[in-house]
This record gives sequence, structure tokens and C-alpha cells, in this order.
Amino acid sequence: MNVLILQPPVMQLNTVYPSGAYLASFFRTQPAVKTVHWRDLNIELFYELFSRTGLERLFSLCADNALLLADKAEKNGDDATAFNLRRYVSERALWCGWIDTITALLRGEERESAHRFVFGAHVPRGSRMERYLAELQHDVTTDDARALASNALADLADFITAAFDSNFALVRYAESLTVSEAGFAEIAAGADSPVMRHFYLPVLTRVLTEEQALLGASGDAAGACGERTLVCVSVPFAGTFTAALATGRFFKEQCGDRVFVSLGGGFINTELRDCTRENTPLLANFCDALSYDRGYAGYRQLLEFFAESVAAGSFSEVQAGAAARGFYKLRLFSAGALYDEKCVDEQEAQSYERMVTSTLIPDFSGIDFSRYPRLVDDTNPMHRLWSDGAWIKVYMAHGCYWHQCAFCDVTLDYVCGYCPTDVRRLYESLLSQCEQAGVYGIHFVDEAMPPALMVQFARENIAHGSPLSWWGNIRFEKLFTRDIADYLAAGGLVGVSGGLEIATGSGLDEIHKGIDLTSVVGACCAFKEAGILVHAYMIYGYWKETPQDLVNSMETLRQFYANGLLDSSFWHKFVLTRHSRVYKEWKEGKFPELKPIEAKDVPLFAKNGLHFAGEHKSERFGPALDYSLDRWMHGEDLNRPVYKWFDFAVPRPSVAPDFIEKQIAVYERARDKAFAEPLPLAQDGRPDARHVVWLGGERLQSGSGKNARVRWTYMGELHEVHAGVEERTFRGRGLCVLPAWVK
Repeated sequence: MNVLILQPPVMQLNTVYPSGAYLASFFRTQPAVKTVHWRDLNIELFYELFSRTGLERLFSLCADNALLLADKAEKNGDDATAFNLRRYVSERALWCGWIDTITALLRGEERESAHRFVFGAHVPRGSRMERYLAELQHDVTTDDARALASNALADLADFITAAFDSNFALVRYAESLTVSEAGFAEIAAGADSPVMRHFYLPVLTRVLTEEQALLGASGDAAGACGERTLVCVSVPFAGTFTAALATGRFFKEQCGDRVFVSLGGGFINTELRDCTRENTPLLANFCDALSYDRGYAGYRQLLEFFAESVAAGSFSEVQAGAAARGFYKLRLFSAGALYDEKCVDEQEAQSYERMVTSTLIPDFSGIDFSRYPRLVDDTNPMHRLWSDGAWIKVYMAHGCYWHQCAFCDVTLDYVCGYCPTDVRRLYESLLSQCEQAGVYGIHFVDEAMPPALMVQFARENIAHGSPLSWWGNIRFEKLFTRDIADYLAAGGLVGVSGGLEIATGSGLDEIHKGIDLTSVVGACCAFKEAGILVHAYMIYGYWKETPQDLVNSMETLRQFYANGLLDSSFWHKFVLTRHSRVYKEWKEGKFPELKPIEAKDVPLFAKNGLHFAGEHKSERFGPALDYSLDRWMHGEDLNRPVYKWFDFAVPRPSVAPDFIEKQIAVYERARDKAFAEPLPLAQDGRPDARHVVWLGGERLQSGSGKNARVRWTYMGELHEVHAGVEERTFRGRGLCVLPAWVK
């Protein structure tokens, strides 16, 4: 059997989504698989649309509609919209002529064109580009070309959304609520949206032609040639689901019995766990199976079954037999019927799944990272990590080592199925792949990187000269001391993102976060002293949250920024899900005051997100939370009282105005106390080299006797001491002591 792995459009443009790398690596270990190809259709769609021929096609399709919309806007008194729509159409030749240069600038190419793009008079301009130039705090230079090009793409995306396809957006992460409130027919209609029909369909047609050898000759019956292709379609987010449907339907229609289409990924795992018989018969027109969780054991069983049944009859007969047999965490469809996933040897499958998860190394070979544009969407350095840089995405550990937070999907495998990897093998493979790809950045997509594994990865990187830069999600544990932060920074860590969620002591306890504000402040202090960027995820609208709780959380967050402990944050609106801890405990009768609302009027397709009584009360806080945070992230209005950000009455915070300052003092006392402790010694009486590490520059000694001095640099500062000073006093100035839990 052959395998074709497809990543439908995600529209995060700077890098490839990692699921294909893991699946490709797995399938290449399977004896029943002959050939494995992995295609990133996201970047293919990007260039199908954002290219000269793509924009020429776009304007030919929507120019007339844009002018009609402009006339309508003008009649309604919206002169700005009318002007912008007409300007795009009038400047279509400029946009078509410049688009390839714009994308080249975002790839770091055509540096010479930056002068004309920034300063030239015959360059297309949109409102975002103009606003960027107007708000610059410095004289414009060619260094602004990439940011201006990023705004140019955003301007074009605005035009596409307004005049051609209202479903289009450059970033498609924020659609889960829309999908979760729709029936299947409504969702499936999105597979025929204008962008899907006119731009994505040509991409699929080209892939079909290029992969003909893998898929078999057109018109051949699979049973006749004996070769079939497993087509795995990754669906990580709600915004990719309609494109995934279009992908599955295309290959089933074009290839018939030659392919077996399976959908898997984050959206399938979270939203379609309860795929029921009454609302999914039509799904069989788009796929043959849904793969849940990691998928390795189920796919192995499926491959072995097809290998054994290659001569057993027609493909439809074999497929029906497969559906009747059942496989580990695979839900199969046959002739419109739905078969519940089942497995004849579940214990062995679970063991195999865990073994593969802990040992599998993702394979990014074949991915040309130079094709991916690096967008500059913000001046905030931490915020830009997500879009600026072709980060190779992998995990240190599958699942979350804590998996107890009340709002999280703790009953699902991607959270509760914690399984660490072999860090040394992972590092060695990543370094080799980075050298081949010319990309030296790693983004760990763990639910939370385990501190011990982070130290191991840093150690490997230091041993190789620290060629890799890396970042990822953490929990703000008390384990992140200044020593640990310094060591991680020396080992290439550039940034961390972590859940602060509800920034009050009672709030953290309420959501079972497992940390307190003292540990959060301590971790942030350590990271910032070590030069590591810090991002915090925030939640508002938690079902038990009062306006006083929210204002207190907001005030605490303000103090984090005012004291320089955070670089960026994001407010997320709380969503109650069926797989969360709080919903599980509600079903157990623990929270009678929580009132989930089951939809009765619409046969919903995705059933993870739930409404609950009172949830809309918090929506009015959103605009002020977002606007104030944007100002704080850019160093503005840090001393403005939080209640003044709202245009309605809110409680004043009960948090002391120096609360975070006092927590910083607690951290500093603990740090200084640790720095004063004796160094751990080895059996020979010398500092234990396994735990005492010198990170500073070369120590230079001069003079003699009482005048002997030792000088070195560390973190850009020059340090000087008398030659006889005890070495433990160098802590925080180049000497790092790793705790006993670091093996």
C-alpha cells in the first residue's frame, strides 16, 4: 500500500504544520507501505492565490462585484469602503505586478527591490500599509520592507474577504465556535466556497497529476492492479475542516477504489469524538475513516488488514470487511453506514502506541522551508515568534504532565496521554535536519514542556555549541529558578509561553492550575533576568468568575507588565467543553450552579463546545481587555487605572497596587539565599561538574598577591573580583548550579 499525507490550508504561512512529519516518519517504518509522500497544500494554496497569475484570476472573478459593493457602500454613506474597493480594482495591474516581489521580500529575497517597494510612487497601497507608514516612530528605511510587505498581504486578504469570499482569512484559528454551532450541511457548503472552487481545486488537480504514479493510472480498478493508497488528511483546527472535506471528496471522486481517505488531527479528536449515526451519513462522501488521537496503532492494523486482503475481492468488499472488523481508535464508514471504533487487542495496541510516541522522530525531509514567507505582524518581539521564522515544530513529550486544569480537555489523549520522548535521539535528529534545511529554530508544541526534558535538550545543545534556538509552552513552575533559566538560555531557549489564565490566587486554585502567583512571578523573574521572552495566556468569562474577579485578574496582569515580567499575552474567552474537567465534575453532580445548555433546534455536527447559562455576561469586557493589553504589550498606559479602560461601571480592583512588587521581593530573597549556599561537591572535594556549570566568558587573571584580580564577561557585563573570592559568589554572574532533580 502507498501513503499520501496531505495538509489542507491552515494559513499560518511561515512554516509547515508538524503532523505530516510524524505520520511520514511512522509510515516509513511500516513493512506494508511501499511509498510515502507528504504534501503541504497550505503553501500550495498560498502561491496559487498570492502570485501574478493568481491575482489576475482573482480580479477577473471579483472586480465587477467589488465595484457594485463600492456603489452600495457609497449610497450608505460609507465612503471609506467605497474608496478602498475602487482603489483595489483600479490598481489591479500594480498588485499583479508587485505580488511576486512582495512574497519574495517576505522570504528574504530580492533585497534590491525593497528600495522601490518602500519609496516608489508606483507601488500599490492598502489601508493597512498606509497606517503602518503613518504610525512609524522613525524615518522609513528599507528595513521596513518586510513589515510593509506583511501589511500588503493583509490588505489583499481584506479585499478578498470583502469582494470574493467572506470565509477567507490569512489566519484560520478562530472559527471553532462557528463550526461548533453548525450542522453538517452548513459546514460542507464551505467546501464549495469561491476560494475552494477557483483556487484550491486547481491545487488538488495538480497534486493528483503529480502523484499519479503513487495513486495508480486513472481508470484502473484498485483490485486489478492490487495497489491502493491511504490518503491521510490532517485537520488540526476548525478553520481547516472545510478544506479537509474538499480534499477528501476530491480524491474519492477522482480515484474511487484506488484510495482510502482518513481524516485525523486536533479538530477530529476534540470536536468529533461523539460522531453519531444520525448526523454523519454524508461524511462517507468525504472520507472512509476518522482517526482519533495519535493513530499509529490503528493505522498499523489497517495496513496489515489491507495487505492480507489484497486479493480478497473488490475494494468495496474489503473496505466493508475492514469496517466490520474494527481497528484501534479508527471509526470507519462503509456505504453510508457508521461503525464504532473497536479493537480485538486493545492492550497490545495501547502499548504499541506508547512505544511509537516515545521513539518516533518527525521527518521533515522534502519540505523546502525557503518557500515559506516570514510575516512581520507586530513590533512586539514575543508576539512575532509565532509568524516570523520558519520554526520546525515538534514535541518533547506528548500530552501534559499536569493534565488537571479545570478548563482543559483533560479526558482526551492529547492532554492526559503523557509520554516523554528520548531527548538525545530527538536532538541529534533535529540538528541533522536543521543543517539540511538551513533552518535552526525549533518550536516545541507540547501542551507543556517538562522542565527536566528542557534541561536535557539545553545540555545537548550546549554540547554541540548551541546551534539551535528554541521556544515553547511551559507551566510557570517554581522549578524555574534563576540557575535553571540561565542554563536554558545558554542552551538556546529564546522564549516561553505559559498559562496564567486567571491571575488571582483564588482563581488559580479554582481552575486547579497547580501553581500560585508566587511561583508564576518567580519563574517570570528568572526568565526575564536570563534574557528569555515570556508570553502569558489569559482567560476571562470562566463560569464562576465575577466582575470583581476579572478586574482583579486584569490589575494583576497590568502589574506584571509594569514591572517588566511579561512581553506579550492574549485574552481567551472561556469555552465550556464536553471533555473538560469541569464538565466531567458537573456530570458527577459537583457544580449544580453550572447550567450547560444543550442545543435542541439545530442538529449540531461538532459537539465539543457547549453554551452555559450566563456566559454572555462577560462578552462586554472583551474589547477593553484586548485594547488595554495591546497598549501594555507596547509599553503604553501602564499606570492607567484598570477600571478606566471600560465605558461602563466596573468594580475597582481589590489587589494591592504593590502586590507584584512584593512578590518580586520574595523571589529576590529566595534567589539570593540560594546563591549563598555552598556548591555541591564531588567525592574529590571539588565542585560537582554534573551540577556546577560555568556559563560565563573566559576568566582572565591579572596581578599578583593582594592585587590579583579576575575578570570575565557574562550577559554583556564585565565582572571583576579579587582572585581569592569564593567561587560560589559568582552565581548569577556566570556560575550556574543545577539542582538535584537534574540528572
